[in-house]
Amino acid sequence: MTIATARKVKRREIFGWAMFDFANQAYTLLIITVIYGDLFTRVIVGDAPDYRLGNLLWSVALATSYLMVLVVAPIAGSIMDATRSRKRFLMMSWILTIVSTAALYFVSPSMIVLGMVLIVISNFGYAVGESFIASFLPDLGPPERLGWISGLGWALGYVGGLVATAFALGLLGEVSEDNFERIRWVGPFAAVFFLVAALPTFVFLRERGPRRKVLGRLQLSMGFRRVGRALVTLRARPELRDLFISIFFVMAGIYIIISFTFIYGSQIIQWEEQTRVYMFVITQITAAMGALGFGYLQDRIGAVFIYRVTLVLWSVAVLAIYLTPTLAAQMSVLLERPVAPEYVFLFVGALAGLSLGAAQSAGRALVGMMVPVAESGRWFGFWGLSARAAAIFGLVGIGLLQMWLGLETAILFCLLLFMAAFVATLRVRLPQREASSAP
Repeated sequence: MTIATARKVKRREIFGWAMFDFANQAYTLLIITVIYGDLFTRVIVGDAPDYRLGNLLWSVALATSYLMVLVVAPIAGSIMDATRSRKRFLMMSWILTIVSTAALYFVSPSMIVLGMVLIVISNFGYAVGESFIASFLPDLGPPERLGWISGLGWALGYVGGLVATAFALGLLGEVSEDNFERIRWVGPFAAVFFLVAALPTFVFLRERGPRRKVLGRLQLSMGFRRVGRALVTLRARPELRDLFISIFFVMAGIYIIISFTFIYGSQIIQWEEQTRVYMFVITQITAAMGALGFGYLQDRIGAVFIYRVTLVLWSVAVLAIYLTPTLAAQMSVLLERPVAPEYVFLFVGALAGLSLGAAQSAGRALVGMMVPVAESGRWFGFWGLSARAAAIFGLVGIGLLQMWLGLETAILFCLLLFMAAFVATLRVRLPQREASSAP
């Protein structure tokens, strides 16, 4: 199959596109990964000592939001293609995330239902917005540049997350019941950061093609029809279908790691607050390095090959997470001095961070290389569908497994997911492309 490619665009437009990644990582890190997830399980729910109920409810809230994205993203993507309204949809998701994230301030200990509802709404807005912003990627350059451009976006995202979380931890302090009146400001802080940092996106990013006015009821009908045609196309293009299957498995594992790494550190590794900060800084820096470095290699060595390499790295990282206490004990014997598991966990975090940035960037770039520019909204809607369906599967799976086996053993579920993602890539090939004169 031959696919037309886009022309190069002005650097400021690529910058504006990448700044949305910079902005939305404040939500991912402050709310999902570093602070609010731990706050919800240990303080809002607070079922010490093992926090299994809190972990399960956290998984359910996130999975519910991803179920909503699974339904909305492909239909919205098809409507965006038909009406040339991607920026409008992106802005609506941005505003929804900002408002609901700021409202997390009002959630107090034992207000579990309100906390879950706001997490569902805010994470839905953030997650569907990821699909919307990704749909602009094929517009930003020829296929031989998309790996680098996607990597730049992810790298800026990790820098944004590092900046936002460093300020938040410095201003708000540790996650604890005694510090609740300060740490509850994490919601408004994340909302304001997302609001301000994403403004360049709406200033510089272009909507290509004339706006098409279509009645609301016809837009919905059109969206369903286009999704139906896309499903037929997937059946005829096994390489694209297998890529989405691989993305399903890899994102299931990634969402578990994103949502539970700092919970795992607190509950299983039992790290000190200082180690928690070190882990955050290390993973952000290595994730940015992974996104940029592997994005560069993807454009020069081969997009599919580099994507597979990232899946191998992830498998090694998960195995190392599980073996952290054992590795610490063996190092203690070898060095003849005590080695705390939390310090071994920092080295494991560096590998996981490198894998995180590389895999996310490589998967997004591959989709951009394999779909027509004029249909990017629809196909990145399917990318969002694969990722969010994966999140539901992964988070519900880990939530139930940790109730049964405990979180330490349940983390091995991620190893199986990354291995399955690798197997799914065996038939993935890039299509041929022809130059396009489209503006």
